[in-house]
Amino acid sequence: MAEKKQSSRIIAQNRKAWHDYFVDEKYEAGIALFGTEVKSIRNGSVNLKDSYCSLKNGELFVIGMHVSPYEKGNIFNREPLRDRKLLMHKREIMKLGGLVTQKGYTLVPLSLYFSGKNVKVEIGLCRGKKLYDKRDAAAEKQASR
Repeated sequence: MAEKKQSSRIIAQNRKAWHDYFVDEKYEAGIALFGTEVKSIRNGSVNLKDSYCSLKNGELFVIGMHVSPYEKGNIFNREPLRDRKLLMHKREIMKLGGLVTQKGYTLVPLSLYFSGKNVKVEIGLCRGKKLYDKRDAAAEKQASR
């Protein structure tokens, strides 16, 4: 059988995360959405700027991701800032939970994209930057221009 080539199209990126954190590892997770939210995401009305991931009762949630209400969605629209469940294997969630509590890491959504017809979130296991780290990164970026 011929395999279909999966195309991925980036919808939104969290550029502030790259400025504020060192990204040590990246993970891919699915996200549980409703129909009008998917339509709104297809229009590009999503913001990841101040979002983060949290572990609650053995499940992973993204908090603070703003998905604007779909303009033709009427009663089926959901709250724009509601917590959305991330879909990962239990083993991966437990591993991430252990790292976050032990070593002082945080989980930050880095980008939102379509993988085929599914919406995926790229999550980064991040350490916080100090002010002097941000200055060094800005100087390196300036020198490379």
